[in-house]
Amino acid sequence: MKNLLRVLSIALFSAATLTSCSSDDGGKTKGPVSTFVLDANNFQGTINDGEVVLESGKTYFLAGKLIVANGAKLTIEAGVKIEATPVLEGEDIRFIAISQGAQLFVKGTATSPVVMTASEKAPGKWGGLVICGKAPINKGITASAEVSELTYGGTDAADNSGSIKYLRLEYTGFAYNSEKEFNGMSLFGVGNGTTIEYVQSYEGSDDGFEFFGGTVNTKYLVSTSSEDDQFDWTEGWSGNNEFWFGKLGLGRGNRGIEADNNSNNHLASPTSNPSIKNMTLIGLGAQGSESQAMKLRVGTKGIFDNLVLSNFVTGFDVQHDEGVGYVTAGLLKATNVRFDNITTKASGKDTAGTGVNVDAVFTENASATGAGNGTATPTWAQGWTVGL
Repeated sequence: MKNLLRVLSIALFSAATLTSCSSDDGGKTKGPVSTFVLDANNFQGTINDGEVVLESGKTYFLAGKLIVANGAKLTIEAGVKIEATPVLEGEDIRFIAISQGAQLFVKGTATSPVVMTASEKAPGKWGGLVICGKAPINKGITASAEVSELTYGGTDAADNSGSIKYLRLEYTGFAYNSEKEFNGMSLFGVGNGTTIEYVQSYEGSDDGFEFFGGTVNTKYLVSTSSEDDQFDWTEGWSGNNEFWFGKLGLGRGNRGIEADNNSNNHLASPTSNPSIKNMTLIGLGAQGSESQAMKLRVGTKGIFDNLVLSNFVTGFDVQHDEGVGYVTAGLLKATNVRFDNITTKASGKDTAGTGVNVDAVFTENASATGAGNGTATPTWAQGWTVGL
């Protein structure tokens, strides 16, 4: 009798295991069963529940917007390729958005990164990746994300939107209009429980990475050939970061960094105040329409160390009374900076537009290594990136 009960128990356990995992056209779900119907040739819709897993080595064609809703998870295994198809008249813009309370797990590796790209190999051919968290912002307690209309912001600095490692984003930046355009990766109120490491944004038509408030920390970011700024922040972002490499290309583009606090209220709290160590920014010389390695304005603070700034007209461009005051107070400061082919190391203007000396914003070190290898591609960025 005991043996019979044991056999029945094993059979019931096996059946339960089978019903908790399912497989269909090009993917699978693990853990709680998701009601989302996964079609690798028509990847779009809303994942409302459970976990959806994209299988290693497969291609999924993004044919509309993909939203991961509160409580749901999207896991992407190493080697997955997500390819946005061309937008036809009347169709939704292609983008991937992670809502508050949802999570994204990208499990790429150095030899097998996850790639999100477009069928048409040119900037602006799809939206990009949007993540909305519950961490503080200074636009209000919460706000609506400009490129997905999802809610973001809150009071949970440690909010966790998942883990992203070894991801390449290509040809992003689809524009609704001249004022509303996707970035490669848009981080809205993302908390510091989230992991973001080894991510490249390549040939996007707007910024490579933009932070809208939040507390998320990052490591090993590469932004190359974006047509606007390589990195951008606003709305009170305060993350800790290491190893950023930004390089303009395509014969056009603006700044290495554009940094704001809040354009409507320069003293809005929380104040943008990130720290960045080990960073290289490479420009286009006089070709850039606004050739500034770092534009620091409308009340941002920031502490930076071990920088290599190369091939820009201006190294540091500090604007507005608040920024000038932060330089004097040592709250906006870059140490160990190596300038390479920089015409003007620092330039400043107060709110009235009067020129002021802001040379105290930096200290120099001719031996600074930046992201690792000075102006050369850092070792940690080799192999899984493109266009370097």
